[in-house]
Amino acid sequence: MPEKRPFAAHIREEDKEVQTVQQHLENVAELAKEFAMPFGAEDMAYQSGLAHDLGKFSAGFQHRIWDGGPKTDHSTAGAMEMKKLANNPCTLLPAYCIAGHHAGLMNGGGQQDDSETTGTLFGRLNKNLPQNYLVYKDFVQLKVPQPPRIKPLGRQGFSLSFLTRMLFSCLVDADFLDTDAFMKNHEIARGSGCSIKELSQKLDNYIHEKRWLDAKEGLNGKRSAILKMCIDTGDSAEKGLFTLTVPTGGGKTVSSLAFALHHAIKCGMKRVIYVIPYCSIIEQTVDNFVAILGKENVLAHYSGAQYDDQDEDMNEARLLTENWDMPVIVTTAVQFFESLFSNKTSACRKLHNIADSVVIFDEAQTLPLDYLQPCVDAIAELTVNYGTTCVLCTATQPALGKLFEVYAPALSAHEICPNTQELYSTFRRVRYEQLGVLTDEELTQRLNACSQVLCIVSTRKQAKNVYGLLEREGSFHLSTLMTPEHRRAVLKTIRERLKNHQQCRVVSTSLIEAGVDVDFPTVYRAYAGLDSEIQAGGRCNRENKRPLQDSVVYLFEPESKYKGSPAMKRPKEEALEAVRGKESIDAPDAVTEYFNLLYHDIGSALDVKEVVKGFEDGVRSHFSFPFKTAAENFHLIDSDTWTVLVPRDDRSREIAALFTQPAFHPDRRLYREMGQYCVNIYKNHFEELYPSLSMVGERFGILTVPELYDENTGLSFENDGGFGLIQ
Repeated sequence: MPEKRPFAAHIREEDKEVQTVQQHLENVAELAKEFAMPFGAEDMAYQSGLAHDLGKFSAGFQHRIWDGGPKTDHSTAGAMEMKKLANNPCTLLPAYCIAGHHAGLMNGGGQQDDSETTGTLFGRLNKNLPQNYLVYKDFVQLKVPQPPRIKPLGRQGFSLSFLTRMLFSCLVDADFLDTDAFMKNHEIARGSGCSIKELSQKLDNYIHEKRWLDAKEGLNGKRSAILKMCIDTGDSAEKGLFTLTVPTGGGKTVSSLAFALHHAIKCGMKRVIYVIPYCSIIEQTVDNFVAILGKENVLAHYSGAQYDDQDEDMNEARLLTENWDMPVIVTTAVQFFESLFSNKTSACRKLHNIADSVVIFDEAQTLPLDYLQPCVDAIAELTVNYGTTCVLCTATQPALGKLFEVYAPALSAHEICPNTQELYSTFRRVRYEQLGVLTDEELTQRLNACSQVLCIVSTRKQAKNVYGLLEREGSFHLSTLMTPEHRRAVLKTIRERLKNHQQCRVVSTSLIEAGVDVDFPTVYRAYAGLDSEIQAGGRCNRENKRPLQDSVVYLFEPESKYKGSPAMKRPKEEALEAVRGKESIDAPDAVTEYFNLLYHDIGSALDVKEVVKGFEDGVRSHFSFPFKTAAENFHLIDSDTWTVLVPRDDRSREIAALFTQPAFHPDRRLYREMGQYCVNIYKNHFEELYPSLSMVGERFGILTVPELYDENTGLSFENDGGFGLIQ
């Protein structure tokens, strides 16, 4: 008589070791429970983990894993069993997570949906499954989960959908970690790095070595006062929503990090997440943080690959997606918010690690108008329900108070440095002049007449064209079509030439204007939103070593052939209106007027795809939430990006060669390093480059024609009218 085979969840290829379904379910349940503790949903997460793979008890799945049989749906059974326990959100929200733990969160749909055609949760719950999976009851006992301790905001729908996505994150990360540990025969890979207390001590030592708290007079005295206020507030304040309004050049990057680390110690929080609008600043901020805290403690997460969740298989690429399990994360606003509204396992996996963290939103004013309400509501949810402290950090504080009041009336922001007018007067180092329309030739003539000058334009096309007209000696170009490692090297050269008083003309997209530490005597900026124009001014006379009258930011209108992004149109118009009759465009009253004009419509203009409305309305439709639709609609840069690895030096060529080896299995550390040598591009550009790429993933290729990467301007396309906004 043949030996009875155990119910297998996984069989390790190298030694045929079996992980039983019961072992896997219990492991995942315990991990998911741990991940959900910071927001009080541990019982929901535990029961979700216990139910997520009940379908693996089915005869169909056992035939597949033991005998190589056909693929089978093993996610629906657990969702069905969870929903049978009770008809309320405590079972339905986990059902979303269980049904989507491989294929992604789906739309709720209608209660009468057909399982075969609709692709919705209710459709899946109406599916006819063979009942042989019910043998699970001999191994696993499910219970109705206890409700979590969250405070529903708004009309509750957005809050409940947000909770679902955070639960989904706990389940997916737990499932991936346990599967990866078993299949590779190692301990579960958990985050490395120092404790928050150790990191705070490293920063305090660095500040002491630099004597940054010793200065009493002048600009350095003000910077010292700002830093001290951040440390003192971090040491004393409870969790909540904060603003940090510091003029350009006030040292807000290190000051905000000091607040975050001191505050994390005070409140027992586990990590710091620094959210930045532009890729170029990531390189500078990461370099600064690494110098202070050590490379092993800082993760730079650019726009990473997301995988189309189409089937039930767990593959290598999925197991290696990022989960933010390090103490300090530096990422982009695009990565952060698009993950919060995604339905994909690869994007959502990391979300639970935002809970119980300090999140710094650098240059918070750059959040796009079209999606401002969903972003604000997400920040409110994190602050109120997920133990997160959020800091809106900027030189030009946006007037977001009314938006927070609409969704979370009890939530108010506390300013860390309240003396804004005094700081503005101290740090004012430039003046602004309006020039009107300039042709490329007129602009280039002006730039060539300068020994050191920075020109910031709004499109990659104009940046490339103007650079092509500049005198070659001492001229540089920066855009998102260059790899991060390449941009870092160019910026290093630029800083050296500025310091040594050598000729240095730079034309760049907007990636340079916020937070990049360069100091030019003269800056040109194409008309933009007022905050962008003021940020451009932060690259002029940064150290206040020149007289104010000699430090000029020239604002101009480019030729009509450069059609900027539609999203730029209104900010540019409101900027022109706000500064009319004002003494200077960077005066606090001009900034206040600008943001009041920009945000005067609290309605649909700030949520053009009605993302919030879709979730709020779901409560009235039997908790039918549009997860898939929202994910398809919510794109801060209005386009998916695809990744190209550019082998342009020894290390990048070495990485590229590794991926061509048939048996190569990369780890997450390599994926993290690889981001330094990649360019993220739009789909149409990726398709144009396709014949010159070696494909190693769904949205990931290696450039095989070196001539398509220019050492001055980066990746080349026949038709590039991009806006320089890929992050």
